Amino acid sequence: MPLIETPVPLLLLWGVMGYLLGSIPFGIVMARLFGLGNLREIGSGNIGATNVLRTGNKPAAALTLVLDAGKGAIAVLVARAFAVEDAVQLAGFMAFLGHCFPIWLRFHGGKGVATFLGLWLAFAWPVGIACCATWLAAAGLSRISSVGALAAAVLAPVWALLLGWGSAVVMAVALALIVFWRHRANIARIMAGTEPRIGRKES
Repeated sequence: MPLIETPVPLLLLWGVMGYLLGSIPFGIVMARLFGLGNLREIGSGNIGATNVLRTGNKPAAALTLVLDAGKGAIAVLVARAFAVEDAVQLAGFMAFLGHCFPIWLRFHGGKGVATFLGLWLAFAWPVGIACCATWLAAAGLSRISSVGALAAAVLAPVWALLLGWGSAVVMAVALALIVFWRHRANIARIMAGTEPRIGRKES
């Protein structure tokens, strides 16, 4: 955990900035722009890139992935340009929370995987690359996106510790716990053998 160096009012400001940025529902925006219908009524009803992919529109899914990851990355990079470590971690963490619990959607958001990866790539790129590689390996082997997400989340604190980012381990654990909470229905389906595979189009 980083030293708390930033005055509390400024920390709150960075937290609000990160949260509002993370709250932008790019999946819903892309679904509307591409004429894909109401994303809440498609597949799992989630607003993230995986559910956009279930519409069969790969460009829309790719844009959602990049933009959702960008939310976490931009929150971190802006905070790093003007503040110190405690504010940087808070801005990134709050961007993640904003995606998962956006005020614009009555706090019913996505599962945060792309934002999770984006904030790690911006905050500590070696950890981010390790998390992305973990996701790719686990999702590639299982053909289940949520398996990749869970693997990346659970190993993020380990990668942070091993790669010299010990001050971020508490943040990594908190992010992992939220990822697991947001994926609790996926975990139940994985155990039941009914979790959708990557690339499956659902109506």
